[in-house]
Amino acid sequence: MREGSLEAPTRHPLAWKGAEFWDQQKAEKELERIFDICHGCRRCVSLCTAFPTLFDLVDSSASLEVDGVKKEDYWKVVDQCYLCDLCYMTKCPYVPPHPWNVDFPHVMLRAKAIKFKKGIKFRDRLLSSTDAMGKLAAIPVVAQAVNAVNRNPLARSAMQAVLGVHRERELPPYAPKKFRSAAQAASSFAVRDGQKTPGKVAVFATCYANYNEPALGHDLLAILRHNEIPYVIVEKEACCGMPKLELGDLDGVDALKKTNIPVLAEYARSGYAILAAVPSCALMFKQELPLMYPDDADTLAVRDAVFDPFEYFVLRKKDGLLKTDFAKPLGKVSYHIPCHSRVQNMGQKTRELLESIPGTEVKTVERCAGHDGTWGVKTEYFDNSMKIGRPVFRMMAEVEPAGASFYIASDCPIAARHIKQGMGEDGARAEKSHPLSLLRKAYGI
Repeated sequence: MREGSLEAPTRHPLAWKGAEFWDQQKAEKELERIFDICHGCRRCVSLCTAFPTLFDLVDSSASLEVDGVKKEDYWKVVDQCYLCDLCYMTKCPYVPPHPWNVDFPHVMLRAKAIKFKKGIKFRDRLLSSTDAMGKLAAIPVVAQAVNAVNRNPLARSAMQAVLGVHRERELPPYAPKKFRSAAQAASSFAVRDGQKTPGKVAVFATCYANYNEPALGHDLLAILRHNEIPYVIVEKEACCGMPKLELGDLDGVDALKKTNIPVLAEYARSGYAILAAVPSCALMFKQELPLMYPDDADTLAVRDAVFDPFEYFVLRKKDGLLKTDFAKPLGKVSYHIPCHSRVQNMGQKTRELLESIPGTEVKTVERCAGHDGTWGVKTEYFDNSMKIGRPVFRMMAEVEPAGASFYIASDCPIAARHIKQGMGEDGARAEKSHPLSLLRKAYGI
């Protein structure tokens, strides 16, 4: 493997079941090896705050090299990484098959897993338990009460003091009626398989669509019905496991995998395309679980059946099976492609389909917004999340002519909320709308 090779990156499986993975001394040795390569390169300095934290530690050490950094300070770098994968996928020239074998996200995940085993805050366990929180909060009366508390400045100050959830972070509301309980059944359309796409869909609701924004799921179903695509809602589902993975709770991921994968594998083997409306969930099934379970046939069957919704729709369009009877122009759309969409290696499918709508002008921002699930909610990381997102906030507002109204859209609904908050006054003239909602509007349904 030569430097500058055009070979695609190779992702090695995560060897998390071996004893060596959990050996802290060996993990710190691998951290030192990779940190030394990163220090000599520094190409990723602008991606997030993990790399500046590392380089500041090196530059303030006695030796001005990684060997001068205390091992206990390595964890400061680990805490700043939220596993967006962009360094691996877009920046690092030394990822495998390069012999240096730099997989920064996986060595961060290994460190987070070791740290998790030693004990973590109650706050972190709570925020990563999306199903448990949703089942409690997303019921009538309780949902309205929780939403009121989340909007109350005094309550938010108390929440920051007790839980460490930043008082200024705008939190997603809970819905009093879950998506899964209100989802409309599909009509009895004929299955029309294409060369690139199965002709029937199993919808994985996701925690966010089920508990926070059911409209997201209903928009997806409306688009499927308009295109006469038969669908079912996945019979039984739990959280995909991404919040647990980002925390390093690999046993928690394993428990959720045991709930989801056997069910989804049945749909995969029955010829369904599995659609997850939230990019993190699609990525979990496409990449993270297969890397944890590379020899599990059910996991690999699910991997091959999972599609991002817009990936599915664009492939459907190429098969000549997607309707293009758009009734309404969307005007100006500032579209942010989230990290967990980018690292699926499917191209910019959302932008591609939105740009095909007559009377629609799409400005695409391809940069990490800095929220990343629960990371940007936490008091100690809120300021950094806003700092990372600042270039995105600025670029999303650059719509011509100045002062024109426009849509803010991101496949990640949490990122879109974060962006609108960060845009401040610029966000006041914009309407936040998920790309699925925009597509539904364009169809006039």
